[in-house]
Amino acid sequence: MQNSFFEAFRKFFSPREEVHKHWYSPVDNFQLGSSEFYGLIERELKTRQLPNLQISRVEFHEGGLLSDKREYLRLKRERLVFDICAAPFGTSYFFSFRFVELPLGVKPLEAFIFFLGLLVAFGLLKQALGTIKGMLTLLLGLAAACYLMRNAVALGLKDLDASLLRTPVIGPIYEALFRKETYYREDTRLMYLSTVNSITEMVVDEVTAAKGIKLVKRYHQKPIAEELHSEKAR
Repeated sequence: MQNSFFEAFRKFFSPREEVHKHWYSPVDNFQLGSSEFYGLIERELKTRQLPNLQISRVEFHEGGLLSDKREYLRLKRERLVFDICAAPFGTSYFFSFRFVELPLGVKPLEAFIFFLGLLVAFGLLKQALGTIKGMLTLLLGLAAACYLMRNAVALGLKDLDASLLRTPVIGPIYEALFRKETYYREDTRLMYLSTVNSITEMVVDEVTAAKGIKLVKRYHQKPIAEELHSEKAR
């Protein structure tokens, strides 16, 4: 029990991304602009109107900090991220797809800034109201914030729910302690995962077929829905 507590504590304050699924498709004698491929996926996703989906282009170093960068298409909903790459490799080409879960945790620097902010707030309240009243006001404010986080969706504040999830320090605390897990949230999460995966595979098949190439290999790891269910069951 003690070891499990310290392990959970370590993970919360040393969060790391976890890759749940990765597949790639190599293609010989094929060329396509990465931006063109990403645009096709973006257009298809926009027609589906997936709620709370953030679409961006990000660059990752190919090696160290001084190495060239490779552009990826990043799709994000809550802490679930897809990083998609299409790039040449000599005269060949490859499509890469990763499903990544961002960690539920707080970085030490973020925690330090958060608690420093609480001390500053208490100092201002103490100066204005005195020590006891200042402390009570701060505690009442924190209690009101906890109530609001616990009932954000029930109060019809869906935008607040999304904003809280994106807020450093508060987001992980909100999700871990106050945000209720429901059948609907699990179902829409699975729908998001399967939709993005199927769209990406569909676009890969279409762009290769348009040039007379039929993909015969797509290297997979675990099925995406199976991975998510197994994580939730633990």
